[in-house]
Amino acid sequence: MDLARFIASTKHLLVLTGAGCSTESGIPDYRSPGGAWSRHKPIYYSAFVRSEEVRRFYWARSYRGWPRFAAARPNGAHRALAALESAGFAHFLITQNVDDLHQEAGSRNLVQLHGRNRIVVCLECGCEFPRAEVQERLSELNADWLTAAPRLDPDEADFAPDGDAAVAREVVGDFRIAPCDRCGGVLKPAVVFFGESVPAGKVAVAMARLDEADALLVVGSSLTVWSGYRFARLAGERGIPIAIVNLGPTRADSLASLKIDARCSDVLSAAVAHLTSYSAADPKSRSFLTALGTT
Repeated sequence: MDLARFIASTKHLLVLTGAGCSTESGIPDYRSPGGAWSRHKPIYYSAFVRSEEVRRFYWARSYRGWPRFAAARPNGAHRALAALESAGFAHFLITQNVDDLHQEAGSRNLVQLHGRNRIVVCLECGCEFPRAEVQERLSELNADWLTAAPRLDPDEADFAPDGDAAVAREVVGDFRIAPCDRCGGVLKPAVVFFGESVPAGKVAVAMARLDEADALLVVGSSLTVWSGYRFARLAGERGIPIAIVNLGPTRADSLASLKIDARCSDVLSAAVAHLTSYSAADPKSRSFLTALGTT
């Protein structure tokens, strides 16, 4: 069975995406060879909250990596998934990504499990600020730091999926952190850090959509992290067909009815080119596509 046929055979397709969906936009994943975890370890929530030194290290890395992260644009995989939604083939999308590229491509029915890196929240008063504004404040506070650290070229940085980049520890000590301009509290990007729980409300929304689904399509995720794997495991337990498009193995390969080891954009674009020439709402078109089984 190919992907177009799999999608056409569903009425309530749930899509789950991970970092591999955004690698072709210039945002790396964590676990592939050469991925972010092979170069530097992430900062944990408990350490960020507890230590000003850790916060300074985080924000220096984030400051360095932000220009490249902010410049990322949707790739063929994002556009294909948005097209599937628009054509009525995909009913909801759960993403583990924090880059907003699904929305920029046109997806509307989705939940971002791990939050949004383009928003910053104050841990004291709860106020939210655009990440771009915080970048401007950091630039004002650290003009001398940039001059003293000429090695900080964002185009040459080790880069992570959440937008931070490697910074030598010897240059971090002089970096100045921007406090909340409302209450002076600690600012944190509105993303789920390692060691932090996914908000219960988001999990509830995703679970409700899984309850409605008659098929699950996993795109660009190894499903190593429980926050994503749980949906595949539950789908498998319920007998819901699963298709996986990912470069390399995943934790749910044994549960999949269809596994395609290839670049997400190539596979999805080919499937969408075929599917969207038909009406998703027309049962005759769906029956034809299911029988045809070609991309």
